[in-house]
Amino acid sequence: MLERPDFITARELLLERTGVTGTEAAMLSGSAGRVLAQEIRAAEDVPGFDRSPYDGYAFRSQDTRGADAFHPVTLSVVDMIAAGDVPHVEITIGTAARIMTGAPVPAGADAIVPYEVTKFSDTEVQIFHEAAEGQNIVRRGEDVRKGELLAAPGIRIDAGLSGVMAAQGVFRPQVYKRPVVGIISTGSELIDEGQSLKKGKIFNSNRYTLEAACASLGCDPVYLGTGRDSAEEIAQLISDGIHGSSACDAVLLSGGVSAGDFDLTPDAMKMAGAEILIKGLDCKPGMAGAYGVIENGAPIPVLAFSGNPAACMTAFWLVGAPVLRKLSGLCEPRLKEVDCTLLTGFPKSSKGTRVLRGRLVFKEGKACLSSSERQGNSVLSTAIGTDLFAVIPAGSGPLEAGSVLRGYLIIG
Repeated sequence: MLERPDFITARELLLERTGVTGTEAAMLSGSAGRVLAQEIRAAEDVPGFDRSPYDGYAFRSQDTRGADAFHPVTLSVVDMIAAGDVPHVEITIGTAARIMTGAPVPAGADAIVPYEVTKFSDTEVQIFHEAAEGQNIVRRGEDVRKGELLAAPGIRIDAGLSGVMAAQGVFRPQVYKRPVVGIISTGSELIDEGQSLKKGKIFNSNRYTLEAACASLGCDPVYLGTGRDSAEEIAQLISDGIHGSSACDAVLLSGGVSAGDFDLTPDAMKMAGAEILIKGLDCKPGMAGAYGVIENGAPIPVLAFSGNPAACMTAFWLVGAPVLRKLSGLCEPRLKEVDCTLLTGFPKSSKGTRVLRGRLVFKEGKACLSSSERQGNSVLSTAIGTDLFAVIPAGSGPLEAGSVLRGYLIIG
């Protein structure tokens, strides 16, 4: 077991012990955000034929030689081709076809002009400029060539991939199953919805923080309950989440991971069968924690974060989120890194690694961290809108505005 490693070491160890969920077929409609579990190769050229990018006229380019504003070429209109239609006649010397956007180019034609640069009637069209061979023709396969690799497994389905799969007739792609993530809160001080807030009690905010964070990653969060100050009760909640009807792919806990008399979560994890790989992180906030796995045919990550809201959130994103992203099947589970410039200084020295939370903004072409001075373990309000964490290396002194730090982007 590692004691207080840096979060990168902890992240990599956990990723080594994390697998992926199974796969299933999904309807393409509604699959946005799911993780692709199959290779997508082009079965056909796209487009499958030479087509027009405009409403206009198709003709032989050589028929426009010498045409200009004072000496237009007049062609006879012999066909009208709508999108979804097919040409009816071949274009020959002195003829043209009226053609709609997306319609196939008729045989014999090698150029197209939009109708607004012509003068036309039902039977004739005048062209006022010479046209080049191939002008304004979208060639077969210009977008995609048959056999081309379009997408590899492990990427999220976005609007572009959805359209590409539809163009290939892939309407039931294989995707990774959404991980089911059990969430457990611990502590007798916690009050849930519907209960009265009494002196010495607090509302259970970590449940909702973790639920929202998991959902943003494409996971299905399931609240397993609140374990009071009993290791046996917490252990039972973990076991129920993994072996019960929820069949969780991972379990997240908050609270009970420090060194006090009621910090029972690590013991509860062991009682539930977990192998604890990591105890604590060299990271503030987020120092307290316990991270392990339970073997249940496949390793089930069991990750316990601090009960302090900001500490819980920091450790979740830096260590927990990459684990859940790998479970989801993503080929790159780690958060994206970016060098960011501090818009305001940080007045404290950092004996150990310190993490600042804030928002990514761009100023004078540079990625910058806009952050609040309130960065404490228990300060959750300044986490609203957080999409960037910046890491202050251990041993750093106070930092001035303009200092550049390594940042980690919160992404789904």
